[in-house]
This record gives sequence, C-alpha cells and structure tokens, in this order.
Amino acid sequence: MRSDITYSDSGVDIDVADEAVQRLIPHAESTFRKEVLSEVGGFGSIVALPDGYQEPVLVSGNDGAGTKTLVAKSLGRYDTIGIDVVAMCVDDIVTSGAEPLFFLDQLTVGKVDPEIIEQLVIGFASGCISAGCALTGGEIAEHPDSMDDNDFDVAGFAVGVAERADLPTKTSVVQGDLLVGLASTGLRCNGYSLARRVLMTGRPLDEPAWSGSDLSLGDELLRPSVIYAPTVLKAFRQHEVHAAAHITGGGLAGNLKRVIGDQVDIGLDVQTWRRPQIFDEIVRKGPVSEAEMRNVFNLGIGMVLIVPNDQKDEIIELAEMNAHEAWVIGQVTEGSGEVGWIDQ
Repeated sequence: MRSDITYSDSGVDIDVADEAVQRLIPHAESTFRKEVLSEVGGFGSIVALPDGYQEPVLVSGNDGAGTKTLVAKSLGRYDTIGIDVVAMCVDDIVTSGAEPLFFLDQLTVGKVDPEIIEQLVIGFASGCISAGCALTGGEIAEHPDSMDDNDFDVAGFAVGVAERADLPTKTSVVQGDLLVGLASTGLRCNGYSLARRVLMTGRPLDEPAWSGSDLSLGDELLRPSVIYAPTVLKAFRQHEVHAAAHITGGGLAGNLKRVIGDQVDIGLDVQTWRRPQIFDEIVRKGPVSEAEMRNVFNLGIGMVLIVPNDQKDEIIELAEMNAHEAWVIGQVTEGSGEVGWIDQ
C-alpha cells in the first residue's frame, strides 16, 4: 500500500501556521489607524494617506533585531523583541520628518510554534502603538532543514509620509547649530555580537548584570529599544530641526556623518551626557578600547536632533515632556564633513 508524503512530513504544517495567524490578528487590529483600508490576511496592505499633506512623499525603511534575538531565545522570552524591530524601522524613517503610517513584519522560523509567534507579534503590536503606526500584516515563513526547529529571525519594514517641502537636506545643517541627544537606556539593537561575546561568555543570564544592579544580565541585554518617533515628529512639526540622526550600527560619529554636508564638521563632547553602566561593563570585561566603543555603540544616545542654538531649550523640554532625557552633546562648526570628539 502506497504511503503518500505530505507537506507536514517535509517539516511544514499548514494547519499550525493557520493557528498562528489567527492568534496574531487581534493584536494587529488593535494598532489600526483610521487610514487602514484592508484586513489582516489579505495579499497586500492598503493604507490611505492622511489628510493635510500638500505634496506627500512616502518614506520607507527596513531592519531587524540582529543577534539580540539570540538573547531572547536563550531566555525563552519573545514578547519584547518585536518592539526592537519596530523601533529600528520607525526611528529611521522619522529622521526625514516622516509620520510612520504602517509596519509589516517578517518572521522566519525553523518550525512554527503558535505561542512563540503570538509573543513576537505582541511585541510588534506594542511597538506600533508606541510609534503611532498600524501593524497591517506580515509573513510567517517556515524553513525546515535550513533552520533548527527552535530557531527564528525577525525583521520588518515601515512606511511613513512626509511633506516634500519639509524634507531635511544636508545643506540645512550650518555652522553654529547644536546637537541635542536623546537618551538610550541601553544597547537598543546595536553591537550585540560584541556585547554578547564580552558579557555572556561563561556567565549565566540570571546573575546580576553587574555588582549592585537590580536587573539580571538577561534583563539588561533584553531591555527593549526606546521608540523616539513620536517625539522626533513633534520636534519637526513644532520647532526648527535641521537634521536628525538615528544612532544605530556605527555609533554616533558614523551615523552623524550621514546627515551633514562637506561644508561643516561636528564636535561631540562625551562628558555632556549620562553614559549607562552597561557600556563601562563592556569596556572592563572585554577589555574593549574606548575607540572601539565609539565606533560600535551609541554610548547612551539613541537619537540626535541638530537644531539652531535658539531652539535647544525648547527641544530639550519637548524631549523631557515625552519621557526622554536630553542634553546638548555637541556643536556644528565650519569644516569638511567630519565628525570628531572634543577630547581627542
């Protein structure tokens, strides 16, 4: 008697995948804006442009959570990693003054586990609510043989809208501008390959992150990324902002160079902001040089707004009203497009 081979025998269970989709629908729908015209589960997300734009342009960005997912996997905690992915995407596009409209996720797994999928989507939904955008759909891809059953990776992309006439340009940044830095309480999603090697080698994740810490090492490494998009959008709309830089891989200098022209330089003063303890732990445990730290990590600044001198107090007040610590961390001078450190 012939025994037919099924898709499930090959490692993909459609019924289990369908269960996972049904679990995530209410979480996605909880994020919907009035502009969302489609339902979760269709072949494409349909979102109308908001009212009030004269010449709207779309701004998009995509990203993932990097090897921070390995920390989530080690702890068996999946409900915050989605926040990180949303943060990486929306905080990229808001640097153009774009209002985040919607977000779609990409979940790639070795084997679909509906409970884990739901936890991941809870994170996506939480991040979208914080960012003010809708989670309109996504993809669950089951990859047997190419991934172990308990492996997963997450990514996503966001789409926003901006007024064409208001888009910042590199020439907007001029001599005399100041840099306002918004605090990051931890690593966000950047530098985890180095941080894990230094902090996790030979250490259990349930021990204190460092002497006197109230958090475990696992809690510290899995700390969700701050989402800056609503505050940055308010800054663009209510004040004069010449440029914004999302501080991701490549550190402060690497990302600030992306938003200035070749007629100015930036000087950063590392003494002007509070540096979270985790960065000093990486330096000590590595050891890791200060130069390498500055090349890799945000060092406690997740977003930078470049503003005229007379706007700095209002921008800092706005940030603090939205629960972000903020400081003047540097200045713009005449130059040739370089970013340096004042202590060098």
